[in-house]
Amino acid sequence: MTVRPQIRTVAIYVTLALAWVYLSDRLVFSLGYDERTLGWLHSLKGAIFVVLTGALLYWLIGRDMRRLDRLNHMLLGGNEQSLRVLVSAMDARHKETRDHSERVMRMTVALARIAGLEGDSLRNVRFGALLHDIGKLALPDAILVKPGPLTPEETAVMRTHPTLGRDLLMRTAFLRPAIDIPYAHHERWDGTGYPRGLGGEDIPLAARIFSVVDVWDALSFPRVYKPAWPEDEVIDYLRKAAGGQLDPDMVALFLRHYDELKAIGLDPVASH
Repeated sequence: MTVRPQIRTVAIYVTLALAWVYLSDRLVFSLGYDERTLGWLHSLKGAIFVVLTGALLYWLIGRDMRRLDRLNHMLLGGNEQSLRVLVSAMDARHKETRDHSERVMRMTVALARIAGLEGDSLRNVRFGALLHDIGKLALPDAILVKPGPLTPEETAVMRTHPTLGRDLLMRTAFLRPAIDIPYAHHERWDGTGYPRGLGGEDIPLAARIFSVVDVWDALSFPRVYKPAWPEDEVIDYLRKAAGGQLDPDMVALFLRHYDELKAIGLDPVASH
C-alpha cells in the first residue's frame, strides 16, 4: 500500500517528537535538581525541541518537494514528447520542410534567451513556438497545401488559424500561458497584421521574437508555393522588414547573433 507523502511526514515528525519529550523528561527528572533549575532545564529543552523539529521539518518537506519536482519534470517531459509527435505529424500533413517546427522552436528559444527571457517565460516561448501553427489542424488541406496563390476567400479562412490555435491551447491548463506566439505571430510591427491588428510593443514580446525567426525560416526553406531564397536575399529582406513587418530591435538582435542562431536551427546538438 502506498502511503501519502503528508501522512509519512507527519508520522515521522510525531514519532520523533514524542520520543524526544518522553526521553528528555526522564533525563531531566533523573538529575534531581531543585524546582527552579528544573524549570530552566525544561525551557532549554523546549528551545532545543523547537530548533531540532524545525530542522527536521525543513528536511522532510524539502525531500518531498524534490520528489514532487522530479515527478513534475517527468510529466512535463512526457507532455512535451507527445506534443512533438503531434507537431511532426502536423508538419508532414502541411508538407513543411523536415524539422520545421522543431527548428523554429530551437532558434526562438535561443533568441528569447539572448533577449533576456528566462524561467517560465522561456518555457512558454518553447511551447508556443513548437505549437505556433496548431490552429491549422482545423483548416482544409485544399488551402494548406495549395501550390498557387490563395483566393481572397481562402485567405480569409487561412487567417483564422491564429484564433483557432488560441482556442485549442486555452482548453489545456499548462498550455494557456503559451498562447502569445500562436495567437500573435502574424501581427505586424506597423499594425497591419492579423487577427487583432496589434502594432509595436502591444504585440507580445514572445510573438515579436518568433516572427523574426519564422520569416527567416519561411524564406530560407522551400514551401509548396515557392523555392528557397538565397541567404543574402533573406538577410536583405529581414533588414527591409525591420520597422514594418518586424520589430526592428529583434531583427537587429537576430542578425547580430545570426551565425549562432543559424547553427542552432540547423543542428539540434548546437542548442544544448
